[in-house]
Amino acid sequence: MRYSFIREHRKQFRLAALCRVLRVSKSGYFAWLTRTEGPRAQQNRALGTQIKAIHRRSRGTYGRRRVHAALVAQGTACSPNRVARLMRAAGLWGRRRRAFKATTDSQHSLPVAPNLLARNFTTTAPDQVWMSDITYLPVQEGWEYLAAVMDLHSRRIVGWAMQSTLERSLTLNALAMAIAQRQPGPGLTHHSDRGSQYACADYQAALARHGMIPSMSRKGDVWDNAPMESLFGTLKSELVHDWSRPFRDEARREVFEYLEVFYNRQRLHSSLGYQSPVAFEHQSKAKVA
Repeated sequence: MRYSFIREHRKQFRLAALCRVLRVSKSGYFAWLTRTEGPRAQQNRALGTQIKAIHRRSRGTYGRRRVHAALVAQGTACSPNRVARLMRAAGLWGRRRRAFKATTDSQHSLPVAPNLLARNFTTTAPDQVWMSDITYLPVQEGWEYLAAVMDLHSRRIVGWAMQSTLERSLTLNALAMAIAQRQPGPGLTHHSDRGSQYACADYQAALARHGMIPSMSRKGDVWDNAPMESLFGTLKSELVHDWSRPFRDEARREVFEYLEVFYNRQRLHSSLGYQSPVAFEHQSKAKVA
């Protein structure tokens, strides 16, 4: 594996330096180059190239399980352990999720809805249950706030909005986008935490106009809104972790690209059998048809 590493990085570093760091001789490296590779070594090299391409397309976030699922999806048969071994040899790792502080403020006297989900996150079709939440992102000017609406069945982000304050227009704009894109029928359950941005009269009136049934988490219980907490943890680990506090406009462009292009259409979700939300929705609709 050390010789393979040298061959792959010859254009970036001097051969003498690579041999010194990896504690091999130049003569040993050249002898290795002249040997004929066996079938297994050739297969590993080809598989390693595929693994690197998948890892790069995942924005450097996929671990061995998602890389293996992506390989299987494109018709490459291999074991998870082999993928893990080749990833270690290439220095490729998945991105670990990090914990973040809750954003919404439930210290208010506004009416709150009962918790209709009670942590039952199973659905049978899209647009039966939507979940909403708010998080914050660091930018050059201070903080940028992101509100998102997720379809629980497919984990697809159906609406979102960003602004520099936590005013109620943030959540209303995210909800308006979701309604415009999905046009749901009456009876949809809308679940959120007890934040004032969701409990306020304007937001509750918007839900009522479209026949949505409000549901809210218990006070201070993040597990009641676990899919949204998972979304924001993933977004911050896979996108914000690499930020160096961009300006607001740049941050909004990057969030758009992450949510609409990568998260919804490309990222493999373990809860969906390692499919993207869009692919999972297409599959669900095909079954109904």
